[in-house]
Amino acid sequence: MKVTRNTPDQLILSDTPWLIGIMLVFFILAFVGPGLAIVSTGVWAGLIFVVFGGGMGVAAFCVFVRRVQVIFDRSADKIILRRQSVFGYTAVEHKLSDLSHAVTETTTSRRDGRTRTLHRPVLVLDDGMSAGHHPIVAAYTSGAGAQRLTDAVNAWLPATPMDSGPLDSDAQSA
Repeated sequence: MKVTRNTPDQLILSDTPWLIGIMLVFFILAFVGPGLAIVSTGVWAGLIFVVFGGGMGVAAFCVFVRRVQVIFDRSADKIILRRQSVFGYTAVEHKLSDLSHAVTETTTSRRDGRTRTLHRPVLVLDDGMSAGHHPIVAAYTSGAGAQRLTDAVNAWLPATPMDSGPLDSDAQSA
């Protein structure tokens, strides 16, 4: 996931898994093509190649290829979380004024004496009907990407275009 727009009025984070999608299409074609070629010679066993190999590729495509876009719109006071997959499109809206900050959730697992730490960015809404923690993405990942997104959201939040800072005189002398 990366920052695709960062202006005072809008911050847009998006993830379109092009590489995974293209690799899975080639995987599907690698099984379906030869399977159909075998079937065309009269050997019906090629259907096993088509159904199982192609089917596994299609199933993986449906599970792993999901487009995610998060729009922080200061002028509309909205956060829009859009998710699109093979199965459909969802959009969830929250009030930007309810957003307190973003955090990085971390999970640690141990297996075979090795420790693995994974992260994901999460929005923390303190007020309103949507109060609570809302993950931007469902999956945890390794690396610093989640922290970069969290830092980008937290850096963008206080940057209000109308905010000129504190007054240098008190209310009585103005």
